[in-house]
Amino acid sequence: MGNACAQPLTINAAINKAGRQRMLSQRMAKAYCQIGLGVEVERSKKILEQSVALFDRQLTELKAFAPTPEIKDTYAKLEQTWLVYRQLLTASEPNIDNARKIAQASEDVLKLAQQGTVLLEKQSGTSTGKLINVAGRQRMLSQRIAKLSMFRAWDITSAQMTQDLDSAMKEFAAAQAFLTSAPQNSGAINSELQLASTQWLFFAEALKQTEGTRAEQLRNVATTSERILQVMDDVTGLYEGLTR
Repeated sequence: MGNACAQPLTINAAINKAGRQRMLSQRMAKAYCQIGLGVEVERSKKILEQSVALFDRQLTELKAFAPTPEIKDTYAKLEQTWLVYRQLLTASEPNIDNARKIAQASEDVLKLAQQGTVLLEKQSGTSTGKLINVAGRQRMLSQRIAKLSMFRAWDITSAQMTQDLDSAMKEFAAAQAFLTSAPQNSGAINSELQLASTQWLFFAEALKQTEGTRAEQLRNVATTSERILQVMDDVTGLYEGLTR
């Protein structure tokens, strides 16, 4: 995910990368919890390390691209918030006290990453820009749902987090319906969206799973969230390639 080429960004590519920062904000917290909970530990460590590096790299690109003072200001703020979050994620072995701080820091970073994406979509003023934003946001929701489930498994809960999980599930389903009905969809986009809907059913099952051990359930949540992420990242890339 995310290529390292140094070619100048197009507005569509900027919306995709800005949107991917939202996803990474949630994915890093998820991976942190998974390490702390002993879920797919080696893989989770790799996910965390790669996500931190990708966030850094894309932030540099987005700051350089920022076409308006408002967008520049958003990315300057995001950089400050990211420094705090990055420190929490990388300072020590995952522990529950730090995880509580990460729960909040991941929200702070998400809020600014969302703001940046919305401003870039507005800047583009196209229906394609909106599709890149919405499809890209599905990546974030897949990771947010998994993140909130992992926090819950680590006994870090609040009424707000329960509500956030419920909202994220509903938002994902509604956005999937919106994307499926988009007139711009190519055959490739439609078949990827179909695949995402199938993965979504598996994901919803994993979240509700009561059979088997808790370790199995958490592993299923971890792996299905990654699969949805991959498919929706592909879909977002396909929308980015549309010229209309």
